[in-house]
Amino acid sequence: MGEALADPDPWHGFTGYVEAVCAMQAADRGFADVLTMTFPTARALEARRAESYNAFLELIARAKDSGHLVPEDLVILQMANAGVIAAAGDAAPDTWRRLVGHVLRSYAASGAPLPALPEAPAPTALYRAMVRLSRTGPGTVQGGGLRS
Repeated sequence: MGEALADPDPWHGFTGYVEAVCAMQAADRGFADVLTMTFPTARALEARRAESYNAFLELIARAKDSGHLVPEDLVILQMANAGVIAAAGDAAPDTWRRLVGHVLRSYAASGAPLPALPEAPAPTALYRAMVRLSRTGPGTVQGGGLRS
């Protein structure tokens, strides 16, 4: 977070931070759980979470003030990224990068520089991911993901 806030270009700092957080989500499937769970007796963890959240709000404000961000959908990005990671699994593990690229481009205000769009996953990888998902059924993902 400190690196993102120190970036002289608020939009670049914001997009870099979002990409880093989504990468952490892909690398550690429990990361999203830790972000959304509370640990009332773990005061140090709760204080760190509050500090990170406030820094994130500052990062959003800087990007928004620069005229390059419309930030209302950030939580939806986190939920969508978790779903893509869970659904694609090992069949297409970098699919989340494409999602994040599209979403960051959609967040950009008119005239903002658009982040590069990562390459789409190979059609065979996406097919394997769809087959994997169809075997688990709608609303359920193997390996501890979404459950209906």
